[in-house]
Amino acid sequence: MSDIQDKIQTELEQARAVCDVTGANSAECAAAWDAVEELQAEASHQRQQKQKNSLEQYCDDNPEAVECRVYED
Repeated sequence: MSDIQDKIQTELEQARAVCDVTGANSAECAAAWDAVEELQAEASHQRQQKQKNSLEQYCDDNPEAVECRVYED
């Protein structure tokens, strides 16, 4: 999760720099802030995902294990 926070921080700094150079109403400035918003939305989405329990994690790593078999009715 900290990786995406680092990316957000980098994009924030870049957006501020672009807006300082090109002006607050430029297309480049708007695009830079769009990139920041996209990363923030992804971070929010990752926080909302349900955490897997230990059995789910085990089955992801070992789908062939007996405990992980799924039977259809």
